[in-house]
Amino acid sequence: MISFVFYLAFLLIFVVFAVYAERKTAAFIQNRLGPMEVGPKGILQTIADLLKMLQKEDIRADAVDLIPFLVAPFIVFAAVFTGYSVLPINEVVGGSGISAGVFFLLAVVSLDVLGILMAGWASNNKYSLYGAMRSVAQIVSYEVPLGISVLCVVIISGTLDLSQMSANQSHGLLSWHIVNHPVLIIPFIIFFIASLAESNRTPFDLPESESELIGGYSTEYSGFRWGMFMLAEYGMMLLLSILGAVMFFGGWSSPIDDFGTGPIWGSIWLLSKALILIFVQMWVRWTLPRLRVDQLMSLSWKYLTPLSIVMLFICALWKLWIIS
Repeated sequence: MISFVFYLAFLLIFVVFAVYAERKTAAFIQNRLGPMEVGPKGILQTIADLLKMLQKEDIRADAVDLIPFLVAPFIVFAAVFTGYSVLPINEVVGGSGISAGVFFLLAVVSLDVLGILMAGWASNNKYSLYGAMRSVAQIVSYEVPLGISVLCVVIISGTLDLSQMSANQSHGLLSWHIVNHPVLIIPFIIFFIASLAESNRTPFDLPESESELIGGYSTEYSGFRWGMFMLAEYGMMLLLSILGAVMFFGGWSSPIDDFGTGPIWGSIWLLSKALILIFVQMWVRWTLPRLRVDQLMSLSWKYLTPLSIVMLFICALWKLWIIS
């Protein structure tokens, strides 16, 4: 229960600052100032928006299917939030300790598709339904290269336990998977691209493309329930960024062996690596245009999936070569 409260509080704090950081990043890229009025340099703007959102009326259209409409945001958030249970934060706090933690994470996070489909279908709105169907097709498609890129790391590390995976990389920069095993560079690129699609981030934000579908599957939602979808989106960003840091960049370990060790430093190192990946996601969002639907599906099935399968065989040969 303590872990649940801690993770939830941390996620809420992260989302508040991540939204502010994204607005400032977008403003810098577009040569603007961004939020400036509420608080010093606008730092309290997100808190003001959050309080405004929580006071908004929970509007429900007459035609909605009430029960799935009300339940859907909680399913989406619960699926994402459950994934945090297996993440190792430092050498002391190692998550739930499931021996197949990485596969459990991928399996439980994929359940958010059910909530998204429920939201789109129950809204009885054509834009919501289009957005939900796009999201289901997109997430299911990109789970394939994402899962295979994770499997590449599993082959190299020889374990499905994320805590053990981090411990194996705890001897400085040269022990990190992406440095010690350069064959994992391409799987990391595939993982990062697929993580953008899993989080519905630009250039893969077709499920909620405002210029086409108003708001996608969340069009009919308002107030707290709309906030649940946004919380789940940013939670997915952080979850996959921490997972990428654990699998490729040493997890909680310092880049310099025996420097900055201990539980507190381990948490700082892990969070720093995840925040760098999140910044790159924000950078990509405000730099690249949105893909068309056919381009999105072609990228997954014609390029990323075959490439990830090839890299899986290469990683297996690399592992055999190291063993021999």
